[in-house]
Amino acid sequence: MKKWNRRQWMVLLMMISLFLLILVTGGGLAFEEAAGATDFSRRNLAPCVEYPFGTDFMGRDMFRRTVTGLSVSIRLGLLTAGVSAVIAFFLGLGAAVLGKGADALISGVIDLVMGIPHILLLILISVACGKGFWGVVIGISLTHWTSLARLIRGEVLQLKESNYIKIASRLGHGKLKVAFAHMTPHLLPQFITGLVLMFPHAILHEASITFLGFGLSPEEPAIGVILSESMQYLVMGRWWLALFPGLLLAGVVLLFHFLGQGLLLLLDPEQAHS
Repeated sequence: MKKWNRRQWMVLLMMISLFLLILVTGGGLAFEEAAGATDFSRRNLAPCVEYPFGTDFMGRDMFRRTVTGLSVSIRLGLLTAGVSAVIAFFLGLGAAVLGKGADALISGVIDLVMGIPHILLLILISVACGKGFWGVVIGISLTHWTSLARLIRGEVLQLKESNYIKIASRLGHGKLKVAFAHMTPHLLPQFITGLVLMFPHAILHEASITFLGFGLSPEEPAIGVILSESMQYLVMGRWWLALFPGLLLAGVVLLFHFLGQGLLLLLDPEQAHS
């Protein structure tokens, strides 16, 4: 029997991770109404067969509430990571299209944004945009693009020195055509991998600022809201209110990490036979 290499194992792990993420997202959509159902006759129940994650102070099923919260986080992460990745791509590609002056300006903006404490900038933007869902989306989208933009810009600067790009320019191809027709195919692996690896950062930062009270509204069944509410009950011995949501949040972040690593191996031919 042929032994699997590292790439094959990682691809399998990536497929399992993708399946679990789809399952959580779909489960959250299915549980959305039931997650907010209150029943004071079952309030503060410890984990049991009927309620594996227990219930909270309003008698809400913590399993359904946690899955719904993770689904909200995943959908928000997909949206914000997608917007951030597009911003990063076009700013990074600007080094090839707009000339040295614009490249220096883009580089300066990247350094400026990276120089500000990340969570502070995120909170300021979220509060300025009115907090809530769209405040969090705008805040995360405008603060998570810098690392990928710097990576793509570096790749663009290397590509500009390659022979086939110089030949294309001498043949009369305009800067836009060179950028999108000749450079973009080489930038797609970095773009896709960077996009996937932004998801866990977006999810964690959404949970963080919501936990601190600057993100999603308390009515949302988000993980940050659940963890924030659970803090006042930990001293009363209701450990399940924070433990299971925290563990599942960490699990979702790991799943996105495995997805990113799997994509990196798929898109990097040098690691295909490692």
